[in-house]
Amino acid sequence: MDTAIETDAESATNDLNAGCFCVSLDDDALARALEAEFGSPEIVRLVRERCPYLFSARPVFVSHAHVRQMAQVVAAVEAVVSQPAYRESVLARAPEIARHAQGARGVFFGYDFHPAPQGLGLIEVNTNAGGAMLNAVLGRAHRACCFEVEQLGPSAARAEAFERAIVEMFRQEWRLAGRTQPLQVIAIVDEAPEQQYLYAEFLLFQRLFERHGLRALIADPAELRWQGGGLFLRGQRVDLVYNRLTDFYLEAASSQPLRTAYLEDAVVVTPHPQAHALYADKRNLGLFSDDAALAALGVPAAAREVLARAVPRTVAVEAANAQDLWARRRHLFFKPFAGYGSRAAYRGDKLTQRVWGEILAGGYVAQDLVAPGERVADPSADKPLKFDLRAYAYQGSVQWSAARLYQGQTTNFRTPGGGFAPVYQGPF
Repeated sequence: MDTAIETDAESATNDLNAGCFCVSLDDDALARALEAEFGSPEIVRLVRERCPYLFSARPVFVSHAHVRQMAQVVAAVEAVVSQPAYRESVLARAPEIARHAQGARGVFFGYDFHPAPQGLGLIEVNTNAGGAMLNAVLGRAHRACCFEVEQLGPSAARAEAFERAIVEMFRQEWRLAGRTQPLQVIAIVDEAPEQQYLYAEFLLFQRLFERHGLRALIADPAELRWQGGGLFLRGQRVDLVYNRLTDFYLEAASSQPLRTAYLEDAVVVTPHPQAHALYADKRNLGLFSDDAALAALGVPAAAREVLARAVPRTVAVEAANAQDLWARRRHLFFKPFAGYGSRAAYRGDKLTQRVWGEILAGGYVAQDLVAPGERVADPSADKPLKFDLRAYAYQGSVQWSAARLYQGQTTNFRTPGGGFAPVYQGPF
């Protein structure tokens, strides 16, 4: 697209994010959608009490150029990961379990972006990204006061198609792992699932799977049992584990039955340890942002060009570069290699000497700071909310896009007016 046209499109989306208030969350429609999904008004009340800032009242507007760029970045990362030299380099530094491959690709990769002066900046890739089902429900509950704007948002029909695609995705994972018999039992596994902030989403997945003839159980990994050559949960043999654990390499004591079953290929696990090593380890961002390194690994020029525009320069924090990084800290963001959910991540301008000492102890990357977007959710508010964009992807294709509105350093689902927001793709 012509640069001038892209600039005009960016200006138009900024104007809408700053001044469009004709789209809002329809609480009654959301309640109906949640009750239809959960099948229980009591669970809807639980969601509202536990997660009052889960859903934003306003959508986020993006241009077609940004939507196209997200898809290009997802495809470019796949082009990198497909290179044998890249895989060998990355897996060599990962735990041994990351070399185990079942054939499954990994469900719900989340590519997180911040707006940048020339397009979007990829700030990280997650391999157990939450929120997809919640956003499908949310897409049915926003209402605009004018037809023209409402047509820019996700439709109920598209949300329903996405839900069908989710079920097919899990069946595809089952087939890619070499299984020929029908998939029957799925375990949705996370530590203390009922205490997780997104527990409601586990219930949504359970209902979705059951509507499509699959038995679905929600469990803590400590409930799983390795016995008789299979993985069992409450007396039921498990075919596939939908893995929401942040114990990415299954190292915790509670994960050992799952680890054994996975290494014995007695259960399909998705997403799995190898996916985390290849995509989500934040040291990979250093490779994605290093054109010379990518060229040496055999990555095609077209993919390198896409990543050069989108990935902020990222480097591992080491003694050799510590002095330079400290001097430039106000323009950097520091993240742990295996961090998740913004835990132990810091803006450089907020660093204390104590935290800097922890970062120097090892396990961190420094990434050029790319500011989040801004959305005025309430015209009477003192300042706008921040937002990032998330592209949910499978097998190199974007399935759904969403935004997260927040205040503070990172997304937190604790901001009045914030939370997940639908993405409206502008007419530009």
